[in-house]
Amino acid sequence: MINLMGVRAVQARIAQLQQQFGLPGPVPGMDFQKKLDKEMQRGSAAGAAAAGAEGKAAVQTPKEAVVHSAGSNGAANPFASYSVNSSLPVADQNLSSLIDAAARKYNVDPKLVSAVAEVESGGDQDAASSAGAVGVMQLMPDTAAALGVNPYDKKSNIEGGAKYLRQMLDAFDGDVRRAVAAYNAGPQAVKDYGGVPPYQETQNYVNKVLDIYR
Repeated sequence: MINLMGVRAVQARIAQLQQQFGLPGPVPGMDFQKKLDKEMQRGSAAGAAAAGAEGKAAVQTPKEAVVHSAGSNGAANPFASYSVNSSLPVADQNLSSLIDAAARKYNVDPKLVSAVAEVESGGDQDAASSAGAVGVMQLMPDTAAALGVNPYDKKSNIEGGAKYLRQMLDAFDGDVRRAVAAYNAGPQAVKDYGGVPPYQETQNYVNKVLDIYR
């Protein structure tokens, strides 16, 4: 790096000697000085730009760090914890609350109602089967009418499902396996076969519900 103070000191000394001895001519190095001044101006501009860039980076870096931190730690994961219904994620606390209330109303284990809801519809009130079953608990319109509930209303649908489960549990002396089979295939089929009917669909259904329930 050029020592500008030294250059200018030499120029000043030469000019002093020229004046002392009466030597004509411009101060030595003036052309060089002009070029040097231009380069200094460019250097100053570049330095200011660099300083500005560094300052901008210094401001942005903490912000970016916060964003990355929020992305990795701040965002809530809807499947990280569970409500009182352990089979239902926090993502649908309303569904969990409705199931709990309906289960308490009809004295059914909330986990059993949750398991049936999960297998029947995945907890989706908009679910509808090709057979005509609708809602979270997949109630048939005739069954819903007999239960005195509106299957198209989420709360009423869940209450109807819990009530029907209570009826099936009572019909089969509290036998959960047969009650779940009756929920799927109907109580008469369970009575006719003395247990879970040999229908593949019903057997798979019962196994899925009980796997979740247990």
